[in-house]
Parts: sequence; C-alpha cells; structure tokens
Amino acid sequence: MSLFGNVSAINSSGKCTVMNLSSTQINSRDCFNITSGSGKIDVLAFGHSDAMGHRLQFPGVRSFITRTKKNVSPLKVVCVDYPRPELENTSNFLEAAYLSSTFRTSPRPARPLKIVIAGAGLAGLSTAKYLADAGHKPILLEARDVLGGKVAAWKDDDGDWYETGLHIFFGAYPNVQNLFGELGINDRLQWKEHSMIFAMPNKPGEFSRFDFPDVLPAPLNGIWAILRNNEMLTWPEKVKFAIGLLPAMLGGQAYVEAQDGLSVKDWMRKQGIPDRVTTEVFIAMSKALNFINPDELSMQCILIALNRFLQEKHGSKMAFLDGSPPERLCMPVVEHIESLGGVVRLNSRIQKIELNKDGTVRNFLLNDGNIIEGDAYVFATPVDILKLLLPEDWKPIPYFKKLEKLVGVPVINVHIWFDRKLRNTYDHLLFSRSNLLSVYADMSVTCKEYYDPNRSMLELVFAPAEEWISRSDSDIIDATMSELSRLFPDEIAADQSKAKILKYHVVKTPRSVYKTVPDCEPCRPLQRSPIEGFYLAGDYTKQKYLASMEGAVLSGKFCAQAIVQDYELLAARGEVLTEASLV
Repeated sequence: MSLFGNVSAINSSGKCTVMNLSSTQINSRDCFNITSGSGKIDVLAFGHSDAMGHRLQFPGVRSFITRTKKNVSPLKVVCVDYPRPELENTSNFLEAAYLSSTFRTSPRPARPLKIVIAGAGLAGLSTAKYLADAGHKPILLEARDVLGGKVAAWKDDDGDWYETGLHIFFGAYPNVQNLFGELGINDRLQWKEHSMIFAMPNKPGEFSRFDFPDVLPAPLNGIWAILRNNEMLTWPEKVKFAIGLLPAMLGGQAYVEAQDGLSVKDWMRKQGIPDRVTTEVFIAMSKALNFINPDELSMQCILIALNRFLQEKHGSKMAFLDGSPPERLCMPVVEHIESLGGVVRLNSRIQKIELNKDGTVRNFLLNDGNIIEGDAYVFATPVDILKLLLPEDWKPIPYFKKLEKLVGVPVINVHIWFDRKLRNTYDHLLFSRSNLLSVYADMSVTCKEYYDPNRSMLELVFAPAEEWISRSDSDIIDATMSELSRLFPDEIAADQSKAKILKYHVVKTPRSVYKTVPDCEPCRPLQRSPIEGFYLAGDYTKQKYLASMEGAVLSGKFCAQAIVQDYELLAARGEVLTEASLV
C-alpha cells in the first residue's frame, strides 16, 4: 500500500549475522542486546521548513529510485518533508505568541529574582525560559543526568537513541509551536501528511485512514475525513456519533469541562452512541491520550482533543522531531536560558524542602548536602514526586490535600531493532488498536536522525501498562512480538521465524502523566500556591491542554507569569529575609 509522501524501503538483499548475546535487567535503561557487525548508513536528504514568521516555500521532493528489470521487486525509497502548515493565523497561536511576548517586553527588574526550579522537563524548562526572557535568573535543577523529564532519551552503546515515550507534535499545540519558533528550530519538526491511520485487527496487515483534505477549512476537513472512512464505522454509526457530539460543539468549553465526571464509555452511552464507536475509534484514542481505556478515561480529555482537532484546520496534523528530544529540543532551551544568565544543573536531586518558621520555603536541600536558596521556588516535577517531598506542615492545606487524587499513570515504551526493513509500515504515527499496544511508528523512516534504509526500528507505546510494569523486559517483548505478528502477519512471527530482533530497549515509567479519570479537574492546582514564594508547574496543573507536552509548556508560561506578576512582593520579601539573616 503506497501513498505519495510515505517513506518506503524494501531491502532485497541485506542480511545480518548475530554476533553477541547479552542480557541485563537492572533498570529501565538496560536492554537485551543482539548486536551486528554492519555499520550505519547515511541519512537520505530531507527537506526543511522555514523559521516562524517567514513565508513557507514548498520543498522539492527528494528521492532515490533504482530502475528495475521486469519481474524483479524494486528497491524504492522516497523521502518527502511536508511543508510546515500555516499555523500563525490561528487564534490559539496568536494568543500563545502574545503571552510569550509579554515576558520579553515586560519592564526589566531593578533586582532580578533568583528563582530555584526543580525539574528540567518541558514544564521546568518552559518556566525557566520565560523567566529568563523577563530578566530574571532561574536556577534549574534536574535530579537525573538527562534533560527532558517525560521526553528524556538515552544513547546506547551502539549510538542508537531510545526514548521515554513516542512524542508527537500536533498543529494544535500553539505554545509548543511558538517555542520552536522563538528558538529558531522550526526546521527540526518533520511534518507528516494530514491523516490518522488505524490498524485493522480483523484484517491483519491492513490499515484504515482518516484523510483531512487541505482544500477544506475546519471543521469541514475533519467531517470529510470521518465521512469518507467506511471501514471502521457504518453510516448509521457516523450519524449517531455526529448527533451525540452536537452538545459539545454547541456548548463550547463550559460544556466540555462539565463532562469531567463521566468516563468516555459512560458519556457515549448517555449520548446514545453505539458501543462499537468506542471500540473501533476511542479505545485507540484513549490509550494514545492517557494510556488508559475508555471505561477509565474522563470524557473531558477526549472532548478537548476533538475540540482542538476539529476546530483548527491543522490541529490534528502531526510532526515528528528530527532526532532525540534532549538534544534537538531541550538543549536549545538550555542554551537560551544560559545565554540570559540562568543556570541549569543536572544530577541535582532534591532531598528536602526546608521551611522558615512562617511556613515559607527557606531552601532546597540536595542529596549531596548542598543548599540552594532563592527569592522564589518552583516545583516542576511530576505530581507524584511533589507529593513525596511535600513538607508535613503543608499537607493539611486544601490546595495540597487535593493533590491526593492526582496519580501518575504507568506506561512502557518499547524499541525493537529488526534485521530487515518492514514493508507494512508508513512514514507516520500508527494507531495499533491492539489490546496491549497504543501507538507505534517505524522510527527508521519517520525520524531523520534514526533513519536506516535497511532495517526497521519500531518504537511502541505499551498501554495500559499497570499489569505489566513489574514484569520482566523479556515478558514485555514476548507480548509485544505476539501483537506485532498480528500487525505484520507476513513479516513478523512471535517466534522470530521471520523478522529477527537485533536488540531492544524497554523503558518503564511507573508514574507518567497524571491519570485523567473522572472528577480530577477540581483537584488540579493553579500555578501560584497559597505559600508565598512557592509555585508549581507541570501538565497536571491548571491549564486547558491536560496531560501533554503542550500542557507542560503552557503550565511553565503560566508559572512564570505568576512570578513576574508577584515581582514586587517577592523582591520585598527577599530584602526582608536578607536583612534578617544579617542580624
């Protein structure tokens, strides 16, 4: 099944000799290795997109095609970099751009604040970046030796990257898109064709597509995509689904937030939408959005996603980063922060939040015994880490007590390198629709840095993972291969009698994004806490994009905004504390 814009590679001759076998199961960064003596092959040419604010030019299609003889299978590789969609004129993008501009144009502080931030994930990086833009001096502390938090990645001994998750950048991520533009790295996003592609469990090896035509505005392009797909839903099901969605379309954000008390499954039944709609479409969407099934997920989460995807022409258009998130996204943020006088420190794990007599923060005590003091303090860690380090004196305060219901969901990310190029894949994100897998991609064709024309590397999200998080890596790989044998029946067998595994990595995150179950919305805290000088950032904090990269970046901006607004109070408080320490 070939489509213009896909990258396909059929390796007709390459073979690999297994040379070494080793196994370790110490932590999530260990792996089972079967190594090969073959070397890396240079990446084919990819196009580019221009920086934000400039007119986009359609890049040429760069391809390599071998001419073939009759009755001989061709080796064909076509690489297309889709142009960056026109996002700058959407109201959400403009709103995000304006918020960014307020930091750069705010009055320069007479005395820059020193703000200590715990956690160098996207929320912490965003907080530090925008505080630095406003003229302050963030000190960003990361417990681990890698940037990124939930978008962290590592290099193995072969120089291959493996990641915490399979990260997709949507057109409906206005603050993330602005961040790329502000850093001048728009060209690092590899945009894919505007489609959503689902595996067909009842037709192994086949896919069903929702194609969004570029000639139609939103929401007509989304409606067209749904109506044109006749493989997953029948016409009566589409009509009932459309009627069921009408209240959400007419009621807007207020209606969406009011549905927080219902699970996806319960809401669908309440609206008279057939269960098969949930089974065919929303099991896959639920697992992709929050790694749990529709009987657990709050309907608010789905409605927010649908609202963004259907109301913005390019909202559901997807892009892959052209390499690892720590290097290609996080490092440019760090360089920006440091260029403005901020500091970023790895291997700086917080042991304790130490308090003054009035209950405010005195300092952060690190595991190595160092004490870090500031004018203000931010926790930009996952909510579970915050709860572990929360001072006893704060726990009865309602603001913090409500956090008890917010719990991170377990998720597993699997990477498998095969000894050959898989044919039945796309240059895109794929919804697996299997019981154990959420989404997957052949990163050897979707990502420039990971590109390999001779072998495939599948990156897969294993979810729901609660029953599997304590299982061995080999058990998880066996279960994954069993599922893959259904997705690639002609190419993959569970016993490896077809495509063979060269190596794999299994990355377990026992507590990832907060579990978006019903009635969580009232528990999400604002970024400004009731403790003077203490703030929160993270996708679990209050913002309209829920648990996502966009939510993390926006939470950081809101956190930085609150600190800038509190400047006079914080500056005066710092002077008082300084005078007190001198007495």
